[in-house]
Amino acid sequence: MSATVVVATRDHASALADLFRACESACFCRYWHFDGDKNAWLERCALSPEKNEAEMRDDLARDAPRARGLVALDEARAVGWMKLAPRDALPKLRARRDLRALDLGDDDRVLSIGCMLVRPDARGRGVARDLVVAGVAHAERVRARAIEAYPHAARDLGPHEVWMGPCALFASLGFKHVTGDPIYPVMRLAL
Repeated sequence: MSATVVVATRDHASALADLFRACESACFCRYWHFDGDKNAWLERCALSPEKNEAEMRDDLARDAPRARGLVALDEARAVGWMKLAPRDALPKLRARRDLRALDLGDDDRVLSIGCMLVRPDARGRGVARDLVVAGVAHAERVRARAIEAYPHAARDLGPHEVWMGPCALFASLGFKHVTGDPIYPVMRLAL
């Protein structure tokens, strides 16, 4: 599948909401911006996913840096999403247990791949690769100095771990393991 990948805008809000529902993902890419603890987050996803959707739509409408990302389209249908935001727009990133002790360096002009999502009926067709390739091209256009990913390298990933993207995909596109342990690497592509 060769999806058309574009920068997500307010015009993609409904297509993205449909994608998250098709993937049975109640987060609507709000995890990085939720202030509560893990239990409060799980409760909100289980009982109030409409709040996450409303926040996603609002951030897209305002072109908020924390809502930045790319959407893969198959005609008007969103088949993939990749959060690609300035690292400093993801406040929970440095607070993550596996990352908090690491020296990630200066945030200036570093874009982070916060998550990836591919519609179940489009998986295995290259959508994730299309998203990352387009993300690298976008990072170059906006003169980022690096793009980072934070995948899980375990062999048997559960559904709540695969959303960070696969290590092998990033490695195949030139990302290098720059810090972190082998299971929770920080992979970076210098531009």
